[in-house]
Amino acid sequence: MRSVILGFIGACMVVASSMAAAADAKVGKPAPDFTLVDSNGKKHTLSGYKGKFVVLEWVNFGCPFVRKHYNSGNMQKLQKTYTQKGVVWLSICSSAPGKQGHFRPKKINELLRKKQAHPTAYLIDADGKVGKRYGAKTTPHMFIIDPEGVLIYAGGIDDKPTTRLKDIKTAHNYVATVLDAVLAGKPAPIKTTKPYGCSVKYK
Repeated sequence: MRSVILGFIGACMVVASSMAAAADAKVGKPAPDFTLVDSNGKKHTLSGYKGKFVVLEWVNFGCPFVRKHYNSGNMQKLQKTYTQKGVVWLSICSSAPGKQGHFRPKKINELLRKKQAHPTAYLIDADGKVGKRYGAKTTPHMFIIDPEGVLIYAGGIDDKPTTRLKDIKTAHNYVATVLDAVLAGKPAPIKTTKPYGCSVKYK
């Protein structure tokens, strides 16, 4: 049994290290450009949003950590608050077909309406190429890009890595902290934190 457990841990470490090696996104460096289609069939290119702050939110509506932030209204509040301030908010799903969190566009739009979500767009990354370029490990995993196209934050949404809704009230929200600072013309006070949540369901 011990050898089986050690073998499993080793395999996980190999997957994690290979994913890290493939990641191109580095805080302080230009964010990797990409083009993805949204749930309405429209193409979005990251470079097309140059001149604006952009948030990338890795999402999986089947994940209990994601449900914590949506069932409480926390994620929707962030989306609405900052898109109204001119921030582009892109929810990205890298779940592969047949895996948790992958839905057809019609179902995605139904879920977005039901949850009253307010992203600029929900982007479909079914082959996981964009997620792997960014080193997206969890849902949610958050990234913030400045108007020059530079990645200025990567990590968790906050400092409470739980599925308990009540923890949101006492959490330090990293995304809000960074956005409030940079929108006020100040440098990002936090650059990286440890993301938490469900593993991204790559193919």
